[in-house]
Amino acid sequence: MTWTIIIVLISIGFVFLLLEVLVLPGTNVAGVIGFVLLAIGIWQAFAVYGGTAGTVTLMITLLLSGVLLYFALKARTWKRVALHRNIEGKVNIIDEGKIRIGDKGKTVSRLAPMGKAEFGGEYYEVMTMSEFIDPGVEIEIVKIEHNKITVKKN
Repeated sequence: MTWTIIIVLISIGFVFLLLEVLVLPGTNVAGVIGFVLLAIGIWQAFAVYGGTAGTVTLMITLLLSGVLLYFALKARTWKRVALHRNIEGKVNIIDEGKIRIGDKGKTVSRLAPMGKAEFGGEYYEVMTMSEFIDPGVEIEIVKIEHNKITVKKN
């Protein structure tokens, strides 16, 4: 086995370990494969090139593991790949002066059993009791609890 194959085994092992630590949570196959590839690469260095070359390969692998882990977990590294946008969506904010039980409106999307509806020019997330209602159908508010609006076909 040549040094090229040993280096490739160790490099692919590092890639799998980084995937395990950074992308795939928990103990997965990627981590096990990474450790196995690192172990095979180091073992082959000992078996083919002797104790000194194997020890040097082991020390370099350990040093590279520490350096890669340091840079992977550094805060600045994560700032480069992190999403820097705010969520601009909102929950139904029901103004009791604008909308009441018995108000009539029209579905904007299909209610299956949840969807969008329009009441007095305002759009709200609504739900039906159990039926599906197609878009453009007249509806009536049956119940309002906190931020949930329940409707039925009119």
